[in-house]
Amino acid sequence: MEALFFWVGKGYIKREQFNRNLMMNFKGGDILTTSTLSRGDIDTIMAAAADFMPVADKQKTSSLLADKVLAALFYEPSTRTRLSFETAMLRLGGRVITVVGMESSSLAKGETLYDTARVVENFADVIAMRHPQPGSVREVADAASIPVINAGDGAGEHPTQALLDVFTIIRERKKLEGLTVAMVGDLKYGRTVHSLSYLLSHYGVKLILVSPDLLKMPKEVTDVLKERKIEFTETEDMGEALKHAQVIYSTRVQKERFSDLKEYERFKNYYVLTREQIEKHNGKMTIMHPLPRVGEISMDVDDLPGAAYFRQVKNGVAVRMALLALVLGKV
Repeated sequence: MEALFFWVGKGYIKREQFNRNLMMNFKGGDILTTSTLSRGDIDTIMAAAADFMPVADKQKTSSLLADKVLAALFYEPSTRTRLSFETAMLRLGGRVITVVGMESSSLAKGETLYDTARVVENFADVIAMRHPQPGSVREVADAASIPVINAGDGAGEHPTQALLDVFTIIRERKKLEGLTVAMVGDLKYGRTVHSLSYLLSHYGVKLILVSPDLLKMPKEVTDVLKERKIEFTETEDMGEALKHAQVIYSTRVQKERFSDLKEYERFKNYYVLTREQIEKHNGKMTIMHPLPRVGEISMDVDDLPGAAYFRQVKNGVAVRMALLALVLGKV
């Protein structure tokens, strides 16, 4: 770890000023939800990610996790998250074993998640898991004796994506405090916005939640925002949000969560962000998306300075390096 300064809340502070008593004991712990992370925990992860950025950016090499094995259990489709975890582990000198899809695992034979966890803990030092059922990753964590990181559980949460989103906002905007962030699209089933809302609620941001009425942010999330006294508004008007936001976070409509495909077709192109809209309202806006995009952001937006969604991908490697190192007690 070489960085002498890192971002905490409003700006850079010296490493020696950071109060380590603010952080949870990450070693041996699980990362399942962002709702229980404190501001100190988040700042700790951000600081570690900043230190790992040169490794993620291929400027340096590391053997920090040379004696460790990651089990990547991906029972639901994934490109960025799976490859990001595997890249993070490999670039820190570790090794990876992988299960992809229900059909290629013993779950297809009826094995329980409990038994899967008890088996995999014999092969690996840490588990990163994605599963279509909310709460499934917690089941594995409850059974396993090794750390478990939630890589997305259905329509529940996606904590590592949200952490890399916060890291991206810090790198793009140079602060969190006082920003207005608009979240646009499928806020009901979009697990990334659930996790991101919990994180941003520690930093005094204003949120504009833009969605059709049937895809509004779940009440359990907005209840936390109210409890933490975060100012937020709910609207269907993306144009109005663009007038006020410095950051816009676009999400796709989650086709895989709809039982009625006619409902999906009704909403899939409800919001499409274009270059013309951005330049009309705020050409310096930061534009984010967890990807994959399926039409929510026009391709003519890609070369705008504020288009950060592909930079998010690289940031994700650094954040996942930080999480792996933290839960394995290497930071």
